[in-house]
Amino acid sequence: MTSRVPLTAFSLFAALLMPLAGETADWSRWRGPADNGSTAAGGFPTKFDASTLVWKAELPGKGCSTPIVVGQRIYLTAPVDGKDATLAYDWSGKSVWQTSFDAEIPGRHRNGSGSNPSPVSDGKGLYVAFKSGMLGALNLDGSVRWKINLSERFGPVNLFWDFGSSPVLTEKNLVVARMHNGESWIAAFDKETGEMRWKTPRNYEVPREVDNGYTTPQVIQYEGKEALLSWGSDHLTIHSCFDGELLWSCTGFNPDATPLWPAVASPVLVGDTAVVCFGRADKGAPRLHGIKIGGRGDATSRAHLWKSEEVSSFVPSPAAYKGLVYILSDRGVVACVDPATGSKVWSAELPKASGNYYASPVIAGGLLYAAREDGVLIVAKIEGGFELLTENKLDDRIIAGVVPAGGRMIVRGNSGLYSFGK
Repeated sequence: MTSRVPLTAFSLFAALLMPLAGETADWSRWRGPADNGSTAAGGFPTKFDASTLVWKAELPGKGCSTPIVVGQRIYLTAPVDGKDATLAYDWSGKSVWQTSFDAEIPGRHRNGSGSNPSPVSDGKGLYVAFKSGMLGALNLDGSVRWKINLSERFGPVNLFWDFGSSPVLTEKNLVVARMHNGESWIAAFDKETGEMRWKTPRNYEVPREVDNGYTTPQVIQYEGKEALLSWGSDHLTIHSCFDGELLWSCTGFNPDATPLWPAVASPVLVGDTAVVCFGRADKGAPRLHGIKIGGRGDATSRAHLWKSEEVSSFVPSPAAYKGLVYILSDRGVVACVDPATGSKVWSAELPKASGNYYASPVIAGGLLYAAREDGVLIVAKIEGGFELLTENKLDDRIIAGVVPAGGRMIVRGNSGLYSFGK
């Protein structure tokens, strides 16, 4: 089923589709409340056309960050008049506020921008990062709590493509990872004041461009305490959230020392198993690893559970749902994998075109939502096998992930922000 969406006017039905109080579930960070790109909630639309469009808001500039939803308010980053900015919209699509920082550094790649990292919120504040090095904390009314420029303080980012790692929140701090050709590190900043609490080097000798990392750390519980799972430079590591101490590490993902294999897709965690995409699935060299998390020190000799050279992803991060992992490759191959063994439960191919699938897939209520860069949104059933439901064409490019919240699917394109609902 294919539907084409003109998406040129604000829907007259927006007021009729406003949710009841308390109906909107938060999606307060890039990969959702469980950091795995999925939610058990259902009731989201499967068609994206004029019949389900609630509203469209024009955006002031191109950004590729995935929006977040907190308390019936949508937050995202984008350039405004040449400056890094954070934007807030209410549930009816009305702009509530825009807060600008300093000059943006535009993206290099056609599908990149100066606003690639997604915001993150603890429900009390909003935290944003940009390619320019700007790191900021805002109150939910848009006022700036604090801001610092990491590039001015620690030197510019030296990545082949655009900076993309999103900030993450611990109980007390905002954490940022920098993995590039240069001094790499993970650092924590006090959420209230912006004061740096710790900064831990993360430097490894690796082949050319393998030190370039675009992944986002994940806050996990490790031995009963907050810790950070981080992937890049041929190393999966766990650091203490208290002081940045390296607790655990695993390498050996690139035994042939192949160059030009940066880490782009972030791992997904199922129980104590991390599923890690590596290699270049976009160039016929997929690598997928199952890594057992646990213990202390260098775990390389004991942590590798399995490796697959059949399926993987280069850019989109995997999603996990009901104990299984779903891999979407850049060219639209989708596979369901058992994280315990690496065995493929099933695989299928999404509709192909000249464009790639760069947005990370989202699973909501047992349905897979996948966005292709040319504006095509695919919806498919995935439980018990694969069944393509709809193929929808928006008149916009889509690089950001879609966001399921409160019965709505929030879609961020290059030029517009869209809300779809049944």
